[in-house]
Amino acid sequence: MARRSQLYVIGIDADPAHVNRARRMLDDAGVYAERVSIHNGDPHRTPYPRRCANLIVSTRSLAGQAGVLDTTEAERLQRPYGGVVCVGTPGQLQVRRCGPLKGAGQWTHQNADAANTLCSVDSIIRGPLEMAWYRDGALEIVDRHAQGPAPLFNRGYLVVEGVDGICAVDAYNGRTLWTYSIPGILADWDGVHHDVGVGDTGSNFCLSDDSVFVRTDNRCLKIELATGRKIREFQTPVDPSLENRNWGYVACADGLLFGSVLNDEHTISPRYGNIRLRNESVLFFAMDAETGRLKWQYKPEHSIRNNTVAIAGGRAYLIDRAIAPADRITDPAVNGKHRPPLEPGEHPGGTLIAMDARTGSILWRNDDDIFGTQLAVSDEHGVLLMYYQAVKHSFFKLPSEIGGRMAALDVKTGLRLWDETVEHKTRPLINGEIIYAEGGAWALKTGEHVPWDFKRSYGCGQIAGSTNMLVFRSGTLGYLDLTRDAGTENFGGIRPGCWFNAIVAGGMVLVPDGSSKCACSYQMQSWLALQQQ
Repeated sequence: MARRSQLYVIGIDADPAHVNRARRMLDDAGVYAERVSIHNGDPHRTPYPRRCANLIVSTRSLAGQAGVLDTTEAERLQRPYGGVVCVGTPGQLQVRRCGPLKGAGQWTHQNADAANTLCSVDSIIRGPLEMAWYRDGALEIVDRHAQGPAPLFNRGYLVVEGVDGICAVDAYNGRTLWTYSIPGILADWDGVHHDVGVGDTGSNFCLSDDSVFVRTDNRCLKIELATGRKIREFQTPVDPSLENRNWGYVACADGLLFGSVLNDEHTISPRYGNIRLRNESVLFFAMDAETGRLKWQYKPEHSIRNNTVAIAGGRAYLIDRAIAPADRITDPAVNGKHRPPLEPGEHPGGTLIAMDARTGSILWRNDDDIFGTQLAVSDEHGVLLMYYQAVKHSFFKLPSEIGGRMAALDVKTGLRLWDETVEHKTRPLINGEIIYAEGGAWALKTGEHVPWDFKRSYGCGQIAGSTNMLVFRSGTLGYLDLTRDAGTENFGGIRPGCWFNAIVAGGMVLVPDGSSKCACSYQMQSWLALQQQ
């Protein structure tokens, strides 16, 4: 197995003599310790984390001895999404392959899904938490201040983007599956302290069931999720000679690849020279995710802020709104920290538009006091949420993100359901019928305040969630189990990044390192996964 695969091979036997003999034999063969280890223990009650094994075999079963593999323990260890138990004698092997994990949520886009709920539907994970696996980093990640893209998860694959490429890791044991090199893909997010990142511009990659889509310049690469092999390369549907040609927003839903063409002139990145991060687009379009054939495109009357695009239930929503000139930086010497927020009414309102995601046809428009810079959708409850970007520190906030207001509209008609004055310091998270954010909780359908006492220690960053748990920075990694009255708990030693790098998906809390280039006293600069105790 060691010579014919890249698996890490772990053997366990209750007899110390068998263990010693196996160790000597493997050492003599030159394979022990690097990727093979043999442990002395009870095979019926192993110390290994649940769901960690890609392949489970029994040498005694191969020798024809019956009943030596504990079925319950094998099922506990078997990895979802394809983990194999193989028993029997040569020529008569029986293979049992594990399917999807019931109740496991996915995290396929920056904010969990194309609807921007910021909350996976994972119903498995609860606290308290313990370590499932940890490892050194698989690739260099961006500076912790840089608001780099969040890790993503689908079907057992944890996909992480770094400064010069992208990689997939087995979410259930941390093994590197593949790495795809894209030199400088996150160079604009890396380096000195930025005040612009995914919070303003959106992420540059997403997942479908079988592919990774990552945009770079005017292209979007389609990479096979299982192998890391590039399948296709799509280009924005504009003349390559145009100044505005680079790919901006990216999402995949229902077999369609959605994208936008960035407004290259609208620079919002101060102080750092020629950084190409942009947050406004001049064109929105949809392609067939298999062929790249253009399905439709929408040219706004004014502009589309990438963060106002949300997709759910066969509809695409966006706000067509004039650019806020106060957001724009033309002189790199300008200190972005001291750009004052706009007053209400200084930034003209826009038009909220709902489209048929397959055809691009307009389903409804609403231009009645459309103020928001961000959208999220609960398709389950038929509610479209509109709000401003919310951050704890002013240097992450554009002048047009004045805050203090949130509204909800009916997804079918566009009619306003409620409109409230609110104060929150993180992006709203939609969990069932409740909206959570640092600063409050509200009923999704009515906007009524919901009693919720949320406390955390120092540190910036957003909250990411699932059905039963919220994760965030609270000095170290903090979490709140919504099913237990335990308050904020911590998994110490870990410094999350300044946006978020911990997600809840696949029945686990997945945490690629977010402390890059931090010199503070956080001991655990590792990639890790946590499971329920």
